[in-house]
Amino acid sequence: MITTIDLDDTGWLLDEETGRPVPEHRLPGYFAEHLAPPPWATDIVVYVHGWQTSPESARRAATRLLDLAERQLRTARGLYPRLGRSPKSFAPWTVVVRWPSSSVVSLGGYRKIRDRAHAMGAEGHAAHIIGRLLGYLDAERPDPGSASVLANRDGQYLHLVGHSFGCRFLCEAVQWAGDATLDNDGTLGWSLPAVPGRPFTADSMLLFQMAAPRDAFTTLFTSLAHAPIHGPVVATHSRHDRATGFWHLRAERSPGIGHSGIGVAPAPLFNGRLLSSHRRYPRQSLDHRFVNLDASAHFTRGRRLNPAGAHSDHLRPESAHLLLSIADHSR
Repeated sequence: MITTIDLDDTGWLLDEETGRPVPEHRLPGYFAEHLAPPPWATDIVVYVHGWQTSPESARRAATRLLDLAERQLRTARGLYPRLGRSPKSFAPWTVVVRWPSSSVVSLGGYRKIRDRAHAMGAEGHAAHIIGRLLGYLDAERPDPGSASVLANRDGQYLHLVGHSFGCRFLCEAVQWAGDATLDNDGTLGWSLPAVPGRPFTADSMLLFQMAAPRDAFTTLFTSLAHAPIHGPVVATHSRHDRATGFWHLRAERSPGIGHSGIGVAPAPLFNGRLLSSHRRYPRQSLDHRFVNLDASAHFTRGRRLNPAGAHSDHLRPESAHLLLSIADHSR
């Protein structure tokens, strides 16, 4: 099951019925009316799309990724022992965050959406709105367990998934929430100790082909090492991604994370490869604060003459396998 929320070009939440901004005093009520996590869900997935994605395409992308995950789990359940044997062991409810990301496919168009994403996130309302959404979802998850424990081991698991510029929105939202409680030592990684006192918690963050500089986690998202996440920040990259290679190089004088991976991070960085859909991820390959996965062997395709290359070639069985593996190890 998928539900959607829409942001305007300042990052503010729009009412799905009227198309007008939701007044701030109405935000809690709006979330309660439209975004109550269903009790049947085992996992909550928040998906934020990227460049050149219409509202309809954003919903289709999330649907495609979850359909692939369902098929993968049905045909290769043995790869995910912690998800169990029941068909209901992984029953995700997905919230798709949509925002105006379309532009002419050119250097100017790339810069326009880059600047819009930055304005909506770092300077506008997107980080606050998404952060408050995550806080609401965390508070409303059935059986959340102790408020002082990061992982939701007894209830629903919360996974954050972004693509392209959508990854920046997620990072800014999590950082915004984390900045409020930087007086303690936040941790990332399933094997690391949990930390109390967070406004919300997530079990993982998966960043497909992130459109940001390779040093973004030491220059833009400097608080992410203290973020309210119990689990890894996993980023894929592919040398066939021209949007974060060719276009990012010309717009920002360096390749982006989606092309070349996270370059530096404020915590240990593990480098690996995106595995085929029939190979199990050992826990130790994902149990790190930051994880780079080279997807060049799988993210190769783009539409003919598409200047973005394989930037949007993440809706594949290998990606669904990665999401399921993260969900499995989160338990």
